[in-house]
Amino acid sequence: MDDITIIEPKKGWQLVDWKELFHYRDLLYFLTIRSIKAKYAQSVLGVGWAILQPLIQTVIFTVIFGNLAQLSSDGIPYILFSYVAMVPWNYFSNILSGSAGSLVTNKNLLSKVYFPRIVLPLSTVFSALIDFGIAFLVLIGFFVYYQFIPTWEIVFFPILLMILIMTSLGTGMILSALAVQYRDVQYAMTFMVRLLMYGAPVVYSVSIIPDKYLYWYALNPMVGVIEGMRSAFLGSKPLPWDLIGIGALVALLLFLFGVFYFKRMEKYFADIA
Repeated sequence: MDDITIIEPKKGWQLVDWKELFHYRDLLYFLTIRSIKAKYAQSVLGVGWAILQPLIQTVIFTVIFGNLAQLSSDGIPYILFSYVAMVPWNYFSNILSGSAGSLVTNKNLLSKVYFPRIVLPLSTVFSALIDFGIAFLVLIGFFVYYQFIPTWEIVFFPILLMILIMTSLGTGMILSALAVQYRDVQYAMTFMVRLLMYGAPVVYSVSIIPDKYLYWYALNPMVGVIEGMRSAFLGSKPLPWDLIGIGALVALLLFLFGVFYFKRMEKYFADIA
């Protein structure tokens, strides 16, 4: 008689089972590749959309906010000032949009086979890195055109990237778990992403925020990430470690809560997806 393995939900609030996740690494790879192919399948421009989307947005922002509204860009050409912010913001927004529907889209898979459910929002995080990398190549082209040389503080970019990933994954896990029970979350994502963008210094400089509100404003982790990237890549001002530190702490808490909440709701996914 064959051995029977009974899989039971673990009780209580818990972190990720990294050993189990490593065991399912092939599934994570497959879902990541599938997500990339599905996004660009039967598309005339293919991955070209990863270039056009932030580029067109940046041109529009440059015309409206840079030329017409004359917003400060800290002495940097506005198109470059805005594009440096669009690179991390598009990564963040793509994960929010993708994660919100990751569980609902794969509801048949959830009800038929066991695997760590966190693989689904994780695959969104990894697939979005392709767009992030392509947009980064365009940023290098801007540096060449405007003859900008990143400062030595670019060595801190991995820290900013880690904060960005923790923020994106933490928020993504919360939204994906909520979207299983409340489908309105998935439908509201387009509006929410646009609204959230104006709560981060994408089209304007953080210098317009009054000092008494600055640290409250920095509770949005994207503030430290965006301003940190502008400082490291453009050298417009010293690296804002105070904003980055606050953002890193919030990002860590957001990630931990996202993991706990996702794992807490995981046992209900197959029943209500």
